[in-house]
Amino acid sequence: MGRYVARRLLQMIPVFIGTTLLIFLMVYALPGDPVRGLFGDKGASPAVLRSLRHEYGLDKPVLVQYWEYMRGMILHFDFGTQVASGRPVTDILGDAFPVTLRLAGMAFVFEAVLGIVLGIISGMRAGKAVDTVILVVTLLLISIPIFVLGYIFQTVFAFKLNLLDPSVSDATDYSQLLMPAIVLASVSLAYVARLTRTSVAENLRADYMRTAIAKGLPRRRVVGVHLMRNSLIPVVTFLGTDLGALMGGAIVTEGIFNIHGVGGTIYQAIIRREGTTLVGLVTILVLVYLFCSLIVDLLYAVLDPRIRYA
Repeated sequence: MGRYVARRLLQMIPVFIGTTLLIFLMVYALPGDPVRGLFGDKGASPAVLRSLRHEYGLDKPVLVQYWEYMRGMILHFDFGTQVASGRPVTDILGDAFPVTLRLAGMAFVFEAVLGIVLGIISGMRAGKAVDTVILVVTLLLISIPIFVLGYIFQTVFAFKLNLLDPSVSDATDYSQLLMPAIVLASVSLAYVARLTRTSVAENLRADYMRTAIAKGLPRRRVVGVHLMRNSLIPVVTFLGTDLGALMGGAIVTEGIFNIHGVGGTIYQAIIRREGTTLVGLVTILVLVYLFCSLIVDLLYAVLDPRIRYA
């Protein structure tokens, strides 16, 4: 196992370099000039623009900028400086990521727990009324866009019933993050439920299940050990990759509920063509994806004893 983990960590290095280089090139291919954007419609003299570009290193070739970015990040954990505010990007990351981590963490719990429970119930009663109801509800969640669902939740639970706050004023208050977390998790929850349902229904008909029942094993052991561990392998794969998607895909949800996290920061960075900020944010998201992928692979051996890593 240790040798496998070391090999996977080494494999992450070229993947990380290639991904960040691609993102860096794409960001700096965007039209516009962040330095010129500082002055708006007033404009500035060419000398001032050249001075600022030199100060932020924007007058260097793209590959040189990328090399200096990677060197600063690896050696000093320095992601550069934001052009618009002059703040270090690490400070911006420190403000945005804890907020989105709390939001994505709550959404992930809702998605995993409710999605798996609904999927198990639906799969164990495939073809019955409760299965049909769950399939219809999850189909509705998949069909409704996030921004529509967010406004529905605000109208019903905040303005009509006065149960929750319509927007988030304190990102450290988990009660205020409850509604946006549910909205953010809704689509993924539906996919998890349907994926779990399909896997459970398929494994119920497998030979090993009939053998376990024929041996007279208790129903709790048959379902909890034999059925669940095998059925959760594709679900764990989806959940592992979706954790990174929750953090990076919260732009709409954060906008609806006035949450100042990664999503809103990415949106503002794109609008202002803040390449340094955008690359720093996406770099952290790439690391999240890579380590989630590693954890998912390790969980395979826990769920299925037949899987062994050399």
